[in-house]
Amino acid sequence: MLQKSSHTDDMFSVLKYVFTPFARNTLAKMHYSSGVSIRLLPSYKCSFEDPVHVTVSGLNHQQCVDLRSKITDDSGRVFQAWATYQADDNGQVDLNRDPSLGGSFTGVEPMGLFWALKAEVVSCKFALTDVTRPALVDIEVVSDNRVIAKVTNERHCLTDGVRRIPVTEGRIRGTLFMPPGKGPFPGILDTYVFRGGPFELRAALLAKRGFAVFALAFQGYQDLPKRADKFHLEYFEEGIDFLRQQPEVKDQKIGLVSISKSGDLGLSMATFLPGISATVWINGCNANTLVPIYYKDICVPPLMFDVKRAKMTPLGLVDIGDVMNDPMSEEGLPSIIPIERASGNFMFIMSEADRNWQSAYYAKLACNRLKAHGKNNYELVRYEKAGHFIEVPYMPFCLANFHAVANQVVYFGGEPKAHSEAQLDTWKRMVNFFKKHLAAAADNCKSRL
Repeated sequence: MLQKSSHTDDMFSVLKYVFTPFARNTLAKMHYSSGVSIRLLPSYKCSFEDPVHVTVSGLNHQQCVDLRSKITDDSGRVFQAWATYQADDNGQVDLNRDPSLGGSFTGVEPMGLFWALKAEVVSCKFALTDVTRPALVDIEVVSDNRVIAKVTNERHCLTDGVRRIPVTEGRIRGTLFMPPGKGPFPGILDTYVFRGGPFELRAALLAKRGFAVFALAFQGYQDLPKRADKFHLEYFEEGIDFLRQQPEVKDQKIGLVSISKSGDLGLSMATFLPGISATVWINGCNANTLVPIYYKDICVPPLMFDVKRAKMTPLGLVDIGDVMNDPMSEEGLPSIIPIERASGNFMFIMSEADRNWQSAYYAKLACNRLKAHGKNNYELVRYEKAGHFIEVPYMPFCLANFHAVANQVVYFGGEPKAHSEAQLDTWKRMVNFFKKHLAAAADNCKSRL
């Protein structure tokens, strides 16, 4: 029979301590035997779009160290960043105060270890498809090629009781994200790029802000057609009706958020479908592109392209920024979406460095058309050096990736720091835009209860 010694008792006590919640929290922030520690404030856990305050303590006076960050995406690809810092007289480094002396970025960049994350290969896009798990960012302090402290930042996608509900309803496919509580909540239909799958991360984070968000797939997802040769707005109308029928959303206003090819789908929905109160368009086109779109007896032909206008960048990447035909040309005019018919409000977010296509030009054309028809229901947001994929805060920058239409890797333009700043600014503007034009109805309902 095993006799418990005092040593065994001590071991059990240690194990009991380690597996208490407090201990797990402590161990997550602490360190190696070097006496050096990293702190993430306000916590090592946060929502994906939230900043953290990174500090290091226990270093020697004026010691130089490297801080390294690393994340592995859902495809198994590793993204990394690093920077050199010098400790102060107290042996501390504070990323809110101290400048990087070199590495992936320089100067005072509190979140540089996050926005500067990149893979070894240029042509890739960070993949985050499973929002039920946190994205884990490892941060290390390295001295003389030896790791002397380490912490893991858990960046959660589903937070604050947000519910994720897979949807297979009739023809429609996607994922519904619902805030905690009974509502009422304003609704948002979220559509993504030409591949057609749902972008669950943006939808989940918008749900955290109090919106019921349906991330609608429209091709290349589950049993939907891999590649559609035409789109029927009735499918998207079914998605909007499904959202409206939710008990938590009934009688509330509906908004749209779209990017890239889905930008013109969003404009078509806002124009031809009733009851759309607010549309956020990100680096899209003002004309229907690539395939015809139908609604009842209406057909909008597609704006097409000429691959001969493609060129190569100094990095050897294909630049397709000028291949689309001009919407204002004789052959392009029938493809322009008559957005002056829309009753809701628009926010056009455009990057002047976007090389997927001329989104800045298209945004200005859309605003000019509204203005020419006596409309003032629009906002135009311009970013000089951002690239194509303006998504959520701290999403790693994508310079180039495989393009579903071009069927090859293409250059998307932009600069990492400017792009990160654009994502932060866009997120704040978009949330405020939806609150202004959608949330008023929900607030009025709550005040009557």
